[in-house]
Amino acid sequence: MGPGDLGRLLCGLELPRDPNLLVGAGTCDDAGVYRLTDDIALIQTLDFFTPIVDDPYRFGQIAAANALSDVYAMGGRPLLCMNILACPIKTMPEQVLRDVVRGGLDKVREAGALLVGGHSVEDAELKFGLSVTGLVHPARVWANGGARAGDVLVLTKPLGTGILATALKGGLATAADEERMAALMATLNRMPAEILREMVEGGETAVHAATDVTGFGLVGHLHEMAAASQCSLRVRVAELPLLAGALDFAAMGIIPAGAHANRGHYRQWVQCRLPPDSPEEMLVYDPQTSGGLILSLPEVGATALLARLRRDGYPWPCAVIGEVTAAGAARVVLE
Repeated sequence: MGPGDLGRLLCGLELPRDPNLLVGAGTCDDAGVYRLTDDIALIQTLDFFTPIVDDPYRFGQIAAANALSDVYAMGGRPLLCMNILACPIKTMPEQVLRDVVRGGLDKVREAGALLVGGHSVEDAELKFGLSVTGLVHPARVWANGGARAGDVLVLTKPLGTGILATALKGGLATAADEERMAALMATLNRMPAEILREMVEGGETAVHAATDVTGFGLVGHLHEMAAASQCSLRVRVAELPLLAGALDFAAMGIIPAGAHANRGHYRQWVQCRLPPDSPEEMLVYDPQTSGGLILSLPEVGATALLARLRRDGYPWPCAVIGEVTAAGAARVVLE
């Protein structure tokens, strides 16, 4: 479902209000946050989708990592998870379904959370994901609003999973491309989130805004951050970390339909200074699965975070990709 479709479906709905609801649906954030006590707030999210890779175990890992990411994007730690499973139980081998659930469970364990149940339905097509409950201190919630002029923007995973998946379906990607893409999507956002939380608690930096990159692409989620923060964001496209092969496939026109839908919806809020028909432009609209975190924070904190990630063996390229330029018009500038 595209961003425009979702907006039309939700238009006009009046949601309940509560003074303890710290983050609700109004700002397009990654999860809801509800204050339980002065020291404890609950994070609630869910995510599920159809297979993006052929291997059922890998699919389970990826779907779980994608769902858990929302808790990390809010500055929290996952606590409880429940499976969401739809499957053609009468025609799909039982071992396939066991492998999907096993992959998800292994990621839940890796996150230090507990799997406590779930819900399953019979369906014509396999779908899997998690409902995730997390915890965070009410004063340390990260949201997509709050970016400040002078902040820099950090991206913690390379882009290109949508384009690589499209190339794979077309028989153009290699087995090595598939394994690299699957390994990226199965990587939890735990390490950068935990390192940054430690830095914040130690007074080394502040996180002014955060989100993760998923189906609306980098530009879509940056637009949500810009709108919630009432500021403009500048992205230096040459600095973006990319999956190997993604730019070449984009130049060949191997673009998923979701990227075109994202561009059609979000370009009204984008000032593009790239050459016409630049393949890099489509990469910033490419829908991601289990993408990286986008963080708005002071430059000194960003430098320290990237150094810590390198020191601790983080396996993926991450970089400062731009900056917050001005309060006022909520625009994303690509240059």
